[in-house]
Amino acid sequence: MRLTPRIHDIYVGRNVLATVLLVWLVLLGLDAILALSGEAKNIGVGSYTFGHALAWTAYTVPRRAYTLFPMAAVIGALMGLGQLAATSELTALRAVGVSRRRIAGSVAIALSLLTVLMVVNGETLAPWSQNRADALKTSAKYNTDMTMARYYGLWAREGDTFLNAQNGEELLDDEGRSRLVLNEVRLYTLDDAGRLATLTYAVTATHDQNGWVLGKVRRDVFGDRSVTRETAESEVWESNLDAAALASGLARPRNLSAGELKTSIDYRKRNGLDARDYEDTYWSRWFYPLNVLALCLAAVPFAFGSLRSGGMGKRLFLGMLFALGFLLLQMFFGRMAGALKVDYRIAYALPPIMMLAISGWLSRRRVG
Repeated sequence: MRLTPRIHDIYVGRNVLATVLLVWLVLLGLDAILALSGEAKNIGVGSYTFGHALAWTAYTVPRRAYTLFPMAAVIGALMGLGQLAATSELTALRAVGVSRRRIAGSVAIALSLLTVLMVVNGETLAPWSQNRADALKTSAKYNTDMTMARYYGLWAREGDTFLNAQNGEELLDDEGRSRLVLNEVRLYTLDDAGRLATLTYAVTATHDQNGWVLGKVRRDVFGDRSVTRETAESEVWESNLDAAALASGLARPRNLSAGELKTSIDYRKRNGLDARDYEDTYWSRWFYPLNVLALCLAAVPFAFGSLRSGGMGKRLFLGMLFALGFLLLQMFFGRMAGALKVDYRIAYALPPIMMLAISGWLSRRRVG
């Protein structure tokens, strides 16, 4: 089989790309409209306006495009190939000697272009824009005396005190009440002249119904010509920082790049913290291209059988069935891996392997 592209490869690939882009645009538009309508409940909270909601939705579009692409790819591929099957063009290609494997390869190469684009987007633009969206919402909903940044962990300001935390998480106690735990916290306090007055380091900063408590505290007090160190196992921190606002500013695993996820995983394992959510997201990034291509290739046999005599509704139904079935299967294996502490690489490798095996079996039986 010749590996150089032929005119029929370009024709099949172009047709599939066109339908994938169309489906992708429709899904993305619907998702953005639903997200914007969901933000209506936040309008009027603090200084949050419709303009903020619109900007927040726009910032989240790259992340939504990344998430929706696998579903758009399989639905678009099935619709594109189904259209060629309905007009007997696939039959004509088979009659002149073009194999099913060659047609599947044309689909895979065409979708690989968009997949590479989405992988780059998932590591660059999507995390950056989602973080900007979260920072925009946080600064608008909560008091303006607090600012958020993400250059190194979490930053917040209260008057002349600046807080920096490496990371944090919200936890639930046995009674269902939430508490916020920040890790590796540094508090920088400035004097009236703008000079550093104290530097406080705490292993943890915990907020619950009773307020803030710092754990394993080390404080350096700077004088004109001296530095004094104070230590304490724990102490109450009198602060009005809103824990909900800080929780909103924490970087969620899905908003991190693969490199940042790996760093977070290593940090949590070194300190005995739960890293499963980060491992789940990390390995889902690595298996993202394989999942997209496996899902679309698994759907190719239907183009030579059941799609030949079906209309647009049937192709759309099969595409959605394939996409939802795969996503549910992947979610099931991911949740089971987290619960049973199985390697996430195994959990994310099984669904595409199963889909490709089913596809091969259907291809041999000549579905239709």
